[in-house]
Parts: sequence; C-alpha cells; structure tokens
Amino acid sequence: MKKILFLLPIIFCFAFAANVEKPSLKMGLLKYNGGGDWYSNPTALPNLADFCNKELKTNFDNDYGTVEVGSAELFNYSFLHMTGHGNVVFSDAEADNLRNYLLAGGFLHIDDNYGMDPYVRTAMKKVFPELEFVELPFEHPIYHQKFEFKNGLPKIHKHDDKPAQGFGLVYEGRLVTFYSFESDLGDGWEDQDVHKDPAETRRLALRMGANIIQFAFEQ
Repeated sequence: MKKILFLLPIIFCFAFAANVEKPSLKMGLLKYNGGGDWYSNPTALPNLADFCNKELKTNFDNDYGTVEVGSAELFNYSFLHMTGHGNVVFSDAEADNLRNYLLAGGFLHIDDNYGMDPYVRTAMKKVFPELEFVELPFEHPIYHQKFEFKNGLPKIHKHDDKPAQGFGLVYEGRLVTFYSFESDLGDGWEDQDVHKDPAETRRLALRMGANIIQFAFEQ
C-alpha cells in the first residue's frame, strides 16, 4: 500500500504540468481518540478541494475520506488534514503508524481550531520524539507557491489575539507536518454562512490552503 502513497504525488505532478485528464484524488481527514472534535469544519475540505481544482487545475474529489490514525488506509492518502478544539491521544501503535506514513512520503496538515495546541504537541512528540516543532520563516517555500504570503500565515480568526504562526516538523530536510496555529484556516475554508467571514478573509484562507496542497505534492 505504501507504493500507492509514492505514486500519487507523481501522478499529481504529471497531470498538473500536462493539464490532462487524471485520476481523482481524495484528501483525508484524520480521526483520532481523546475526545477532541476531529470532525469539526465539515464543509472545509470540500471547499478547499473545489478551490484547488479551480486554481491549481487539480482533480480532487470533494468527498474527502475519513481515516483513523492507526488504520492501514492511511497510506491511500498523500495529504492528511487534522483539526479540532480539544484533546488528542495516540496509542503507541497509532503513533508508529502515523510515523511510518509520514516517512513513506505522506504529509500532515494540523490546523488548530482553537484549544488543541498543548494536546497535539504531546501527541506528535510521541510520533517523532526526536523532533521539535520549529516556526517556519516567512521565506519558506510553503508561503510562496501559487499565492504569495510575504508575511507568512494569514490570521483568519481572532482566538487569543496572538499572531498566526506556521510550525513544522522537519525530518531529514523534508517538511512532513505543517501546523497552523492561531490562524484557523479550516474555519476560513468553510461555507460562508457558517462563520460569516468576509469574502476576502475566506479567499486568504483558501489561497493558503492551496499553497499547502501544492507544496505537499511538489516538495
């Protein structure tokens, strides 16, 4: 199954360049234990998929897949999204499975929907005990893909009124996890009537999301 994971970015990049009909891809929503609401923002990924299909000429299925951390199905997705407000718990087996997925070429985007920061840091430490989250500089390529973000991660929702920050886990020179903190991109991806965000705010969130997708498949 890991071969599928390696082939998906190749298929994506070829189709991206040639602009031809290509197999449909699915984004994966990570389901975890601990009581946190992993299922929040149900309209976020479908809207991001539609935006990427329009702006990046991808062919994502806007019906995303839900996949458990410990499942072998993890390896069917080249891009995973994780969100929530509360507790996150990985068992030893789940942490090992997620680590193997990321080392095999997968990519995880964690989006703090407010309140999950201390829990997700503890959980990811179990996945990569040898790594620490590092703040990515504004010059990092993830901010300079299809869309330019000269000042880094956009601020979508107020939360604790702290600046938005983008953190990463970098394994042997490769960014395997991007963690958006104090930004709440997922809320900005949702249908407009959910959070009543202005059009420009939603546009910024979707553009940053597209950058994450493009970076994940082309790095």
